[in-house]
Amino acid sequence: MTGCAARPRVDADRSAAGGDERLGSLRIALAACAALACVLAAPACARAAERQARVDGVEDRVLRAAIERAVGEERAPPESRLEARSRARDAAANAEALLRSEGYYASVVEPDIGDGDRPTAFIRVTPGPRFTFADPRIEWVAPEPDAQAKDAAAEALALAPGAPGRAADVLDAEGRAVAALELYGHADAAVQPRQVVVDHADHTVRPVFHLAAGAPVHLDGIRLEAGGRTRPRWVERLIPWKRGDLYTPKAVAELERRLLDPGVYDQVTVALSPTPDADGLRPVVVNLADRARRSLEVSAGYSTTEGADTDLRWSHFNRLGRADTLALELRYAQIGSRLGVDLTLPHWRRPGTALKLTAEGFHDTTDAYNQTGAALRADLTHRYGRTAYFTRGLSLVKNQVDDKHTGALSLVTVKGLLALALDQSDDPLNPTRGWRAEGRLEPTVVTGQHGLIYNRAQVQVSAYLPFDAAGGTVAAGRVRLGSIVGGSYSSVPAFDRFYAGGGGSVRGYGYQSVGPKYADGQPQGGLSLFEVSAELRQNFGHNIGGVAFVDAGSVGQVVNPGVGDLRYAVGLGLRYNLAFAPLRLDVAMPLRRLPGTAPFQIYVSIGQAF
Repeated sequence: MTGCAARPRVDADRSAAGGDERLGSLRIALAACAALACVLAAPACARAAERQARVDGVEDRVLRAAIERAVGEERAPPESRLEARSRARDAAANAEALLRSEGYYASVVEPDIGDGDRPTAFIRVTPGPRFTFADPRIEWVAPEPDAQAKDAAAEALALAPGAPGRAADVLDAEGRAVAALELYGHADAAVQPRQVVVDHADHTVRPVFHLAAGAPVHLDGIRLEAGGRTRPRWVERLIPWKRGDLYTPKAVAELERRLLDPGVYDQVTVALSPTPDADGLRPVVVNLADRARRSLEVSAGYSTTEGADTDLRWSHFNRLGRADTLALELRYAQIGSRLGVDLTLPHWRRPGTALKLTAEGFHDTTDAYNQTGAALRADLTHRYGRTAYFTRGLSLVKNQVDDKHTGALSLVTVKGLLALALDQSDDPLNPTRGWRAEGRLEPTVVTGQHGLIYNRAQVQVSAYLPFDAAGGTVAAGRVRLGSIVGGSYSSVPAFDRFYAGGGGSVRGYGYQSVGPKYADGQPQGGLSLFEVSAELRQNFGHNIGGVAFVDAGSVGQVVNPGVGDLRYAVGLGLRYNLAFAPLRLDVAMPLRRLPGTAPFQIYVSIGQAF
């Protein structure tokens, strides 16, 4: 074994029960949350920073805030007049640099200090007029590009006369012009020293850009310099251009993305060769660094409502030389155990389409039903653009099912799959803006002792709205709908009905506890599902955050999802930033507590709830 990874339990909940014991457990849980918040927040509160120097004379709030950020902070007041004067001079230099970058080329900044042995450092700032752009233009270094490329580069500058003459805008405009040239095949486009005239007479900034476009580049195939275990012929099938096509950054970037998609390489580099071949065409050089041949992932967890569980995943990468993954998975849990193997073949028959073949045996023991069986599955997933995926699949399941309504049944199920996933959010584990949408349609044929044809459909939409540019405060919402069409409640097998409650559903309620029940309290499940969640997420520093949330859901025995008999829950949570994702701790309480259930639930996971 060459690679080993351990990952934490994704979702765990804890509850307490029984009179005073429940109240005591609730107090302990809340005290633990408070203690954790204090521990996590301690590093941020250990010191109180102050400005390196006070800023005087700036009335514009936005400009003043920018200058204060540029001035910076110190951990403690100055120890002497000499140190205070040094701080004032440093602050003045930083402020002058900021002002010039923002177009205030006639500003005056004076450093000074107050009275006493340990005086306050401050700077007096007179911003003066803000200079504006006038007559931005490009001067071409021979050979010049054609008229269409020239016009595109000039338009890409986007420096409107009269706009603030910010230095960063000059650099950005230069980069945009080069990028525009690359879109027209000028892969070697480069910048020469620019000339920027700052005219104090009319308070203008006149930039002149010197660009060398170079000759248009036409592409050859690829040259695989380091491929490791990967077959060169397989890589050649991923080329998104034809020999002789005009170079575009998008085509080369798409090849890189196709090689990154399977996740079997530690490093992928794709770059245009600096020299042409004998035909005058430029090949693309590819280097692939294989990850470790094998890896083992281990996770374990415990939940009072779901019991203990252990997950093992052993993966073998690139065994066939086509960026494939062969994985053996074992899950042992109180409510559901599985042993399976799957083979993933990326870019199956055409680029962007992955074939996944799965075989597994399973045994589930839940409050609603028990089942034991085996399944074979085949899924084809095609990527459109960067984050849109369409999946078609087919599965064959042979199982023994036992539930309160139908008793023991031996079934054979053939299930199709049509699924669409769109992700326009900014982060898969901690989104702060954008939206996501998922839809699944599963036409199902059940044979054996029980025959039936029906369609099972689900749709989920999530949205994220930040209240500031940094995403420090975010409103998040989720809606999930489900419906089973073509079968009655009594005929649809228990394992395919809808249930609600638990960490990924309505927090505060136990697993499968939301929805219709038999007289003895056993879940019945239903033909329709409605869930909605709303969260307000707030950061309290670089690593600490908090969440207030409301969840609601209902399960119905009719086809159309409805809001009848909604179960509500509210809660608070803590978030600790682990750099790659937040660590989530949520405490949720049901507003309509069910007889014999806990007064609260606790959930721990990696990543946001949705």
